[in-house]
Amino acid sequence: MDRPARTVRSERTREALRRAALVRFLAQGVEDTSADQIAADAGVSLRTFYRHFTSKHDLLFADYDAGLHWFRNALAARPDDEPIIESVRAAIFAFPYDVGTVTQIASLRAEALDPGRIVHHIRQVESDFAEAVAERLGRRTAAGTPLAVTVTARCIAAAVFGAMEVWMLRDERSLSELAQLCHSALTSIEHGMVDGMFRHY
Repeated sequence: MDRPARTVRSERTREALRRAALVRFLAQGVEDTSADQIAADAGVSLRTFYRHFTSKHDLLFADYDAGLHWFRNALAARPDDEPIIESVRAAIFAFPYDVGTVTQIASLRAEALDPGRIVHHIRQVESDFAEAVAERLGRRTAAGTPLAVTVTARCIAAAVFGAMEVWMLRDERSLSELAQLCHSALTSIEHGMVDGMFRHY
């Protein structure tokens, strides 16, 4: 899905809203926090809030948007001749994670949302992630058929977000555990891509 490019100002506003929401959510809970409070804390109008997010609950997933933007840039910076799994792994682990924030947001999501809503949102981000991987593969001269590109990208995305889903739905979460789950999932996919249409990756 093509998305319009965000301006620097727009990115700053989204980040201000995300930070303001996190502070409020941690202080008084998600349900007791209003969009008005978040907008005021971020120094923007309620109208501006709704220009960026459809609800306060969307802010519980705003870190994924930032992470996906970072992932696309990090993936584009990898060497063209590097195996795609290695490129994806390096791009994921290049992100400057804030350990405390990641685990706090995961806990807030688990407390405020039912598992079905969490999984639904993860599926959307997974689709965007697969699209980024497919774009990267499509730029390679020996990327293979459109089917090979699509299947490879979706398998990689499913591995990463399957690991994330398992991690998010657990009672205890640590960033090191998430890293290990992602690494294991990618290694499993990597070992499966040895024959047939995936051999050249």
